[in-house]
Amino acid sequence: MNDRTPAVRRSGGRAGRSVGRAPTDGPSDADLVGQLVAGDQRAMGLLYGRYARPAYSLARRICNDVGIAEDVLQEVFLTLSREPSRYDPARGTFATWLLTLVHHESVDAVRRESVVWRRTVPDSADGHDWSEPLGPGADEAAIASVMAAQVRDALDRLPVEQRQALILSHFGGYTQREIATLIDVPLGTVKSRMFVGARRLRALLGPLVSELSSADFTAGTG
Repeated sequence: MNDRTPAVRRSGGRAGRSVGRAPTDGPSDADLVGQLVAGDQRAMGLLYGRYARPAYSLARRICNDVGIAEDVLQEVFLTLSREPSRYDPARGTFATWLLTLVHHESVDAVRRESVVWRRTVPDSADGHDWSEPLGPGADEAAIASVMAAQVRDALDRLPVEQRQALILSHFGGYTQREIATLIDVPLGTVKSRMFVGARRLRALLGPLVSELSSADFTAGTG
């Protein structure tokens, strides 16, 4: 899994994608993970083929950087290869587990990059903090960055099913119908999870919610 796949890199996330659902005439995701646990690494190729594209798409949207998103994708599948028993079928679908892992790895990667940036910016002789954004719109960019971090922290406090639906919609750009296909649940279930999750998210964000349109987390109804 050390080689990055050009097909995923060229995809840009959404264009021409399939949503990674296991074929009805092939082994299920849980069966493939079981094969990995038993030491059969051939199952990794099938799982990678099913989920590399949506996983990369989600990482790319969160990280906003191609290189970091590719690193996240590689790290997630390395984790799966080394510790496949971390997935517990009793706690939900494999797609939900994997994409939740992508979300956490992506957020951690963004935070690490932020720390590295602040540590490597040289000190200024005039005392100015050059790690701050510069130029027109800098204040807006800084505020947007803080808001995004707060939204991600609030998302982490939601139940996994609600969080995953909102992440796939808001960060991944998937429609509700695509989300239902991806995680293999009825469309009505996705709509319910997004509605309840958005309501809880607004409660968690408090005053910040006035800066966000409720449509931000209930869009993608196609």
